[in-house]
Amino acid sequence: MSAFLAALAISFGVIFVAELGDKSQLMALTFATRFKTGPVLIGITIATAVVHLVSVAVGYGLGAALPTAWISLVAALAFFAFGAWTLRGDKLTDEEKGKAERTTRSAIIAVGVSFFLAELGDKTMLATITLATQHGWLGTWIGSTVGMVAADALAIVVGRQLGRHLPEKAIRYGAAVLFVIFGVWLLIEALRELL
Repeated sequence: MSAFLAALAISFGVIFVAELGDKSQLMALTFATRFKTGPVLIGITIATAVVHLVSVAVGYGLGAALPTAWISLVAALAFFAFGAWTLRGDKLTDEEKGKAERTTRSAIIAVGVSFFLAELGDKTMLATITLATQHGWLGTWIGSTVGMVAADALAIVVGRQLGRHLPEKAIRYGAAVLFVIFGVWLLIEALRELL
């Protein structure tokens, strides 16, 4: 097996397993209750690719981690805002339905920014840095990115199946609570690093 394929396979397996039950997987499920699956997966993929590219650069080239306390604080505030927005709920008018393309872009941006901020300093980023110190950067980058997106896609599929059997109000309240929990989680991480 070539070094590239070995790095790809190892990185995929490690990150897929590390992502199971992680807050990012729960975030994917939560965003999927608010937006269509396609834009959520695109946002996750873009954010993951960028974060993991930074991770392999750090691991392969620099060997140092990025400070994340302030980023975690900003992400916590963003999740509190998403929680309030989700709780408030949305109703589409006929005019708004015609602006679906803009909504798709907004969903991709919201998901992408949230995932980018939440993943900085997360265990999957740290695992990717570690893997990149031992394996080639390209295989590690591709494998870790695909592993994380696959785990998050799995969460979305399971969440969609559950969503068919739950009332919309329960989904909205549950999603809002999850966003607030993510916000508290990130706030605690930020305060631990700052204090």
